[in-house]
Amino acid sequence: MTQLLNIKSNKPVTPVELTAKAVDKIGELLSGEADASDLALRMAVRPGGCSGFSYEMFFDSARDTDDIVVDFDGVSVVVDPQSAEMIKGSTLDYKDGLMEGGFSIDNPNVTRSCGCGNSFA
Repeated sequence: MTQLLNIKSNKPVTPVELTAKAVDKIGELLSGEADASDLALRMAVRPGGCSGFSYEMFFDSARDTDDIVVDFDGVSVVVDPQSAEMIKGSTLDYKDGLMEGGFSIDNPNVTRSCGCGNSFA
């Protein structure tokens, strides 16, 4: 497994943080899966969308040798190194409301996003 390191301190950097609500919701979703023992939330950034890149999140049991795996209270998050660079410093949150329901990513690296909020540059 690969780790991101802070250039100045040479200490490991977590590519993304999860709020307590996000951890709870992911755990709830995982509990509904038939064989959740090997599943983790895979977060990735892919080319596409009207602003250049889009986020992708899904449950995955596969692990590549260079994946970064972070555990949050029993919920594992897997990120490939290229995506990790693009989401470094981000926070994944979950909101349960009428107007703003679902997962949201606060990414400090975004310079531009589209009106729908699904893609960024």
